[in-house]
Amino acid sequence: MIVNRATNPALRSNCYLVLDEAGGTAVVIDAGPPVEPLVEAARRHGVTPSLILLTHHHGDHVAGVASLTRHWPAAPVLIHELERELVPSATGTIAAGEELSVGALRIRPLHTPGHTLGMLSFLVTDGADSAVFTGDTLFRESVGGVRAPGHGTYQALKDSIMGTLMELPHETVIEPGHSDATTIGHEWDRNPFIRVWRGLDGESGEPCLALGEPATLILLAPDYDGGTKAWVRWPDGSDDIVPGSRVQRLD
Repeated sequence: MIVNRATNPALRSNCYLVLDEAGGTAVVIDAGPPVEPLVEAARRHGVTPSLILLTHHHGDHVAGVASLTRHWPAAPVLIHELERELVPSATGTIAAGEELSVGALRIRPLHTPGHTLGMLSFLVTDGADSAVFTGDTLFRESVGGVRAPGHGTYQALKDSIMGTLMELPHETVIEPGHSDATTIGHEWDRNPFIRVWRGLDGESGEPCLALGEPATLILLAPDYDGGTKAWVRWPDGSDDIVPGSRVQRLD
């Protein structure tokens, strides 16, 4: 399996060209600009992508779809049915449990809601190689927030990470929607959120203001963009994942 990544330098969002071999079969996963490096990589490897798969509907992951379909008009553009109407350029839907065979690539969509209701991660295997493209669910040593447009809940995000992604073999490579690649094993051991969920590290429990409202800060951890991501608990006992920049510590 060959993975080519194009990254938006401002947003650090990633899109991917994945192929089984040079001159073989390929798919695109996410289509945030710039997509030109993916087009050039396809030319260089002598492949024409047969599918464009979208993890979710946010603009930094779909704004380049029209550019890609101008180059490859026959490639279906697939997204979860809950987000189909939010991406007019999508041509169809794909659901968890639909296993696709594209050349030597085996692609299994995983429903990993939280950051959005219809978030998909794509587990791609090619022989002994395996990688999971996690969109904005799981990053290197961070997690997705649940305050973006079309978001789900903290519990859905936690369940997606601990009940779906962390069940994959530890050697599985994670290709996230932002920033650098990692592995399931690295996140199991090093991700601050996962360490608290596993009971290895404790909760902070200090008072704060989150989004301008009283809350308890459970965890403040570095995020992929150089900022921070915060796990907070509201007075009613519910939890949330919010930008660290929106949290004011009171102690």
